[in-house]
Amino acid sequence: MEICRLDGLEPRQWRYAAVTVGNFDGVHLGHQALAAAVVEEARRSRGTSVVLTFDPHPSRVLSPDRAPSALMTLQQKVEVLQELGLDCVAVLPFTSALAHRTAEEFARDVVQLALGARVVVVGANFRFGRHRSGDVALLGELGRKLGFVVKGLSPVLHEGTAVSSTRIREALARGEVENARGMLGRPFFVEGRVVQGDGRGRSLGIPTANLSPSNETLPRNGVYAGRCSLPEAGGPALAAVVNIGRKPTFGGTETTLEAHLLDFEGDLYGQRLRVAFEGRLREERRFSTPEDLVAQIRRDTAHARRLLLAT
Repeated sequence: MEICRLDGLEPRQWRYAAVTVGNFDGVHLGHQALAAAVVEEARRSRGTSVVLTFDPHPSRVLSPDRAPSALMTLQQKVEVLQELGLDCVAVLPFTSALAHRTAEEFARDVVQLALGARVVVVGANFRFGRHRSGDVALLGELGRKLGFVVKGLSPVLHEGTAVSSTRIREALARGEVENARGMLGRPFFVEGRVVQGDGRGRSLGIPTANLSPSNETLPRNGVYAGRCSLPEAGGPALAAVVNIGRKPTFGGTETTLEAHLLDFEGDLYGQRLRVAFEGRLREERRFSTPEDLVAQIRRDTAHARRLLLAT
């Protein structure tokens, strides 16, 4: 898959480009439907399937004080999109100058000239151009003048409501990782380098990998069953009990993420670890003694094994 940045909006000269446009934060089921549609359009015409996404998220430029936390990094977004069979991910830097382009200018300069789109697939609620003034109907009208066809897809529903990045963030804020998985079509995951912790887990006989997350969004504080993998090293994912919180039993004040990998021995320091959240086990809470905490972690481990065997 080709990955390109459209810094200067140079024409890409793709054959019969089938394009979808959006932020694609999380690459949820709705995004996947758009990607599948452009892949099908491109295959039918022996053309090129293209996802156009933005970096940074437009809200970081337009209203940074109200910008939502991202569900994934740009690298993670590209990786997940690559798994969908696309030919290219085009990354358009979102700037104040781009934000001030009218809907007509965006359709002409970006969609027609830079991408050479022949067909554009977007969601029914798609908005574009200055002040989000353009909608699917306007894009279709402009397409007839500029030489591309527009197709609008109905929203993908989960439990009767349209899937969205906002709904996924809200589910994660409640600790509902199973609900988030239903909208993503896969477990929500975060990544980070394994860093030196306080060593307390090892002293208790329950060693943990402490992550410095690269993701902005984490599930609500608590204890989870998950699977951990090493993207840079390969190999199978390993079952884990994951804790997000402040370690109240030991008077902690900073939120940390640590994973106890089941049936694993080894040194993970400095490696990039991916943690996929499969289910919530319980709230984080303070225990009277370290021994009580260890006993609860043993119960959490048994609970996690049962849950992971069922997923």
